[in-house]
Amino acid sequence: MTPVDGMVGWLETWPGAVLLQRSGTAYLLVNAAHILGVGLLVGAILPLDLRLLGLFRGVPLAVVGPFLSRAAAAGLVLAIATGLWLFTVKPAEYLGNEAFLWKLGLLAAALLNIAIQHRSGAFARTVGEGGAGGEPSAGVRLVALASAVLWLSVLVAGRWIGFV
Repeated sequence: MTPVDGMVGWLETWPGAVLLQRSGTAYLLVNAAHILGVGLLVGAILPLDLRLLGLFRGVPLAVVGPFLSRAAAAGLVLAIATGLWLFTVKPAEYLGNEAFLWKLGLLAAALLNIAIQHRSGAFARTVGEGGAGGEPSAGVRLVALASAVLWLSVLVAGRWIGFV
């Protein structure tokens, strides 16, 4: 038995996993919370990315940027927490699912993209959290484009899981 096999076995017997395995209602509610988290994340990040890319110039970044960024962060936390919980129901099956593995890779890339955007400080200066709130630099726009593509790809990969 490998350490992965041991972890998979432990996850499947974790009380939270057992609850979801035995209760259709609990599974439904956690799944709905996951969809809510994804909706909040994508519903906030796409308008922010589009604004950073130059659309909706009449909407001040200093006004919408901090709100949309925080809403996306809340959605991300909810989606990850519930996604991990849902994973525990059938971890071996998910680890053997090509679409799930793609989703994890794309999610890792999207999270790295967030780190790049926020670590540079350019995003904060652009949306007015620490600067003048001017128009986005080329670097901020490039990372916003990557963000939009990555999060939509994570969404599609997540839907793909059920078809593989």
